[in-house]
Amino acid sequence: MTADSMLTAANTKTHYEVTRDALPLSCPTPAMALWNSHPRVYLPIEEEGKCVCPYCGAEYVLID
Repeated sequence: MTADSMLTAANTKTHYEVTRDALPLSCPTPAMALWNSHPRVYLPIEEEGKCVCPYCGAEYVLID
């Protein structure tokens, strides 16, 4: 099993729940494969507790 096969597919969902240990938040996340995704962008989720990726439209919600 290669390291790439252990990563989840990027941009397969439209809603993600993340915890504070995932900060700073980026889309795609470090756990996602990048070969079929958009460029990594960091998202400002700390202020409002939710944000939307400007590339793929995925919504991220910060849970405690």
